[in-house]
Amino acid sequence: MKRRNAAKFAAIAAASVLALTACDNPAGESGSETEGEESSDVRVGLAYDVGGRGDRSFNDSAYRGLERAAEELGVETRDFEPSDGEAESAKADRLATMAEEGFDVVIAVGFAYAESVESVAADYPDVHFAIVDSEIEGIDNVTSLVFAEEQASFLAGAAAALSTEEDHVGFIGGVETPLIQKFEAGFVQGVEHVDSDINIEIDYLSQPPDFSGFSDPAQGREAAQAQYDRGADVIYHAAGASGNGVLQAAEENDFLFVGVDSDQYENAEESQKPYVLTSAIKQVDVAVFEMIESVVEGDPQSGIQRFDLADGGVDYTKSNEELISPIEEELDGLKQQIIDGEIEVSSTP
Repeated sequence: MKRRNAAKFAAIAAASVLALTACDNPAGESGSETEGEESSDVRVGLAYDVGGRGDRSFNDSAYRGLERAAEELGVETRDFEPSDGEAESAKADRLATMAEEGFDVVIAVGFAYAESVESVAADYPDVHFAIVDSEIEGIDNVTSLVFAEEQASFLAGAAAALSTEEDHVGFIGGVETPLIQKFEAGFVQGVEHVDSDINIEIDYLSQPPDFSGFSDPAQGREAAQAQYDRGADVIYHAAGASGNGVLQAAEENDFLFVGVDSDQYENAEESQKPYVLTSAIKQVDVAVFEMIESVVEGDPQSGIQRFDLADGGVDYTKSNEELISPIEEELDGLKQQIIDGEIEVSSTP
């Protein structure tokens, strides 16, 4: 099972006035007023999901969108870290604090904020709220940024099926929620579309209301090691920061890793890059930037904004040319079939 050798974006600043996990200083707060091509008096606050900034995945993608807005639009930005195992009230307090402090745009990263966004947004009708990965309808000042994760995951599954040497692959989800099941569903369909005889391992690191599965690299590494020991030689994760442990196991055991949300080849250590087959990405950074831009331009988004393969909102990455080039034509063909409606990808397992 030995292997040999297996987009954009950047970042800005940070933190909290509550008792939050510190990011850049002991007080847990930092910010930026970056002069871009133009300056703006719009203030933007962003609250991270479990795992926080530095997960090389979902949160980091949102962070890149925030930085781009600071650099190109000249908005003032601040980001806020969650605390491990925090109560729902802490999320609501964080959002309300941003609104009270005069932030014009408040962005909540992750479905875990859904209840808090609904309760807080109604109290601050002049603040533009956005939530990533949850659909909230009927509140005029709330924009939902949602993605067809199952479509990108289908391509991740097809890539795994085309690359496995053992006809045995794996999926590791952070927390078994409907959102993460979309990744599982797409991945399994992609694998089976290529070869229905391939064995598929499926493991989740935690169950709701325990969301530690998104922030535990050691557990991710252990789950990946177990799947490898059972025969899997390509493993896909949708586990946030826990995926860093999956990648560590890939390097240690010489199997292939499929990343999620961000291009994890670009974010990997040099020694890890040969093991990153591809990543199923969703352009959270683009969605965050466009939401902020709409407010700066005076025409704020609202309602549900959907992103899929057809509009480039989700995709698979080709950074590891050595591994992707031999299967790229087939993957691109499958991608076009999904866009054309010839392949329908279910969002449930």
